[in-house]
Amino acid sequence: MRVLKSTLGFSLLGLMLAGQAQAVTTVTGTVNASLVLTTSCLINGVVGANGAVFGALDFGTATSLFDTASAQVLSGTGAMTVLCTAGTTPSVTLGAGAHDGMAAAQGTRALASGSNYVGYDLYSDVGHGTPVAIGGNVTLSQSTGVVQTVNIYGKATGKVGLPAGTYTDTIAVVLTF
Repeated sequence: MRVLKSTLGFSLLGLMLAGQAQAVTTVTGTVNASLVLTTSCLINGVVGANGAVFGALDFGTATSLFDTASAQVLSGTGAMTVLCTAGTTPSVTLGAGAHDGMAAAQGTRALASGSNYVGYDLYSDVGHGTPVAIGGNVTLSQSTGVVQTVNIYGKATGKVGLPAGTYTDTIAVVLTF
C-alpha cells in the first residue's frame, strides 16, 4: 500500500508539472531598426571636414625674369575631385588669399616672398579664358554618386625686378553641397 501511495503521489506530481508546462504563454512583437543618412562629400577620396586640404597650385620653378607660369590645382593623385551624395549639387567657392590685390597690375591674387609679390589669377578652364573671381564659384553637375573632377587653373605673371625666393599664398576654399 505504501508503494502504491508513493507511486500515486509521483504520478500526480508529474501531471501537475505537465499541466503547468502547457500553460506557458507567448508574446510576439517586433524590433524597429533605422539608419539616418546625411549628405556628405569626399574630397580627393577623403571624408570632407573643416581644415581639409583641397590640393596645391604649384607653379614650379622659374627664373626671376619669367613672363608667365601656369599650373592646375592638383591633389596627391591628380586633379582635385569630389564625390558627394547623389542628388546634391556641389559647388566650390574660391575665397580670399592671404595677399590679394598686392600685385594688382599682374593679377587679382598674389604670391608673396617677404614684401615682394607675384600676381596671379584663377580660372576654370585650361586656356585661361574663364576667370574665377575672389569669392567665385566652380559649380559641378548634380551628383549621381560618381567622382567629379574640379578643374581649377592658375596663371602667374612676372614683372621686372623680382628677387629670387619662394613665393606663396593660401586660398580659402569652401565646398557647398
